[in-house]
Amino acid sequence: MTPFSWEAGLLPLVLGGTALYKFKKSQSRTMSSPVVLCHSALICLWGAYCFSSLSVFWAWTLFSLACCISLAYSTSQEMLPVDGRAVLITGGDSGIGHALSKYLDELGFTVFVGVLNENGPGAEVLKKTCSKRTSVVQMDITNPDQIKEVQAQIAEKVQHTGLWAVVNNAGVLGTVGDGELLPMNIYRQCMDVNFFGAVEVTKAFLPLLRKSRGRFINVSSMADIGGTKELWMKQEKDILENMSPDVLEAYGRDYLRSSTWPSLQYFSKMPSDFSPLFTDVLHGILCKNPSALYTAGVFSYLWICLLSYFPVSVFDYVANKIFHSNTLPKALT
Repeated sequence: MTPFSWEAGLLPLVLGGTALYKFKKSQSRTMSSPVVLCHSALICLWGAYCFSSLSVFWAWTLFSLACCISLAYSTSQEMLPVDGRAVLITGGDSGIGHALSKYLDELGFTVFVGVLNENGPGAEVLKKTCSKRTSVVQMDITNPDQIKEVQAQIAEKVQHTGLWAVVNNAGVLGTVGDGELLPMNIYRQCMDVNFFGAVEVTKAFLPLLRKSRGRFINVSSMADIGGTKELWMKQEKDILENMSPDVLEAYGRDYLRSSTWPSLQYFSKMPSDFSPLFTDVLHGILCKNPSALYTAGVFSYLWICLLSYFPVSVFDYVANKIFHSNTLPKALT
């Protein structure tokens, strides 16, 4: 037998087995089995390639290296136990925040859900369907007094266990349209909710998270807050009524409708399955070493790549094809 018989084979076998065991153990409680199977399959394929294409020495060497990397990755991806950890979610009246509140409640978290209207239909559903671990609280994130009040309530309730995570989910889309067409109140509303509100919540709850060594998760999405046809018609009417005659003449009524309605059609066809997002949020909450950025959904990362690495003309071309918005303002035709 050669020196690489069983002595050399023992190390990669131990490393490979340990890597697969650690990965399965750390992921099985919260991650789906296809992830584990895919990871295992990749290691097996890499091993098969090494032993079919390389010498025995280099095959064992590279396979051992792959096992070491896999072991290091799986260890860093270990998931912490739920153990009733406390989480605050903003914007729980509807959409992602509403569904995420139910999801985390079912997993055993202690959930605080901030809602815009604590007596609204969304809040009432959460009160009826969730366990006693979930508390629905009035918190308009554009209202500093309500934020301070909720912070004091949560601090009192979690003084022994601590607040582990805050999910900044509350957001508004506003109105989709050319910048010149939109009144300033729409800009202000978007900034108040999507930026200043999130900053206000972050600053208010940082002391609690610093104490527990917890984390913030900021959610950004336009696909679940697109609104209804009736809402868009009202917004279109408001824009037309507040538009100056010169701007209306330059753009034309036909352009306004043809440039905004395709977006509504697109949003209305978005899937209602939030499971990819839930997987990422849960990973961000419980993973020992969470990622800095998660892109839930099949094409989410594509948009980031188009915006970051391609010329503007490429992004405009793709966006026009998706939204079918090839109409030009009246002044440019």
